[in-house]
Amino acid sequence: MRKLLPIILALLGTGAGVGAGLFLMPEASTEDMHAAVDCVVPVDEVKHESPEAESEGPAEGREYVKLNNQFVIPVVGPDRVTALVVASLSVEVASGTTEVVYAREPKLRDVFLQVLFDHANIGGFEGTFTSNDRMSILRSALLEAAKPVLGNDLSDVLVTEIARQDS
Repeated sequence: MRKLLPIILALLGTGAGVGAGLFLMPEASTEDMHAAVDCVVPVDEVKHESPEAESEGPAEGREYVKLNNQFVIPVVGPDRVTALVVASLSVEVASGTTEVVYAREPKLRDVFLQVLFDHANIGGFEGTFTSNDRMSILRSALLEAAKPVLGNDLSDVLVTEIARQDS
């Protein structure tokens, strides 16, 4: 009986844990159910490129400059921070202007943070925040904000990494 009691307790604890997990599992929303279907790219929109095109890198006379630190953006709910979004950004600029980007990085980070905070405040990081239309809106807003800082040397802003951690 002494050797059987720990096995019975382990089985009861495991069963109770599985039962609690099934009982407390959140219900799937309709948005979650359709998310997998919505992210499938239609076959006629797929662009096939040769392997040489992928290895070419930036366009002639352009280079990519990765900003040193990530951006951390709080997503504020009605009475508290509900999530944190972490993003890494790069800018595509004319060749030879890397030092200009790094020299103006504090101002560039300031305008990028303001755009990211505004995007969070209008609900841009809620739900399927990585959908193509939401990311296009964010990229174009970042590009418009960076133009006065970097001028005509800037051609694009790239979101290289983005993640949301719900609290």
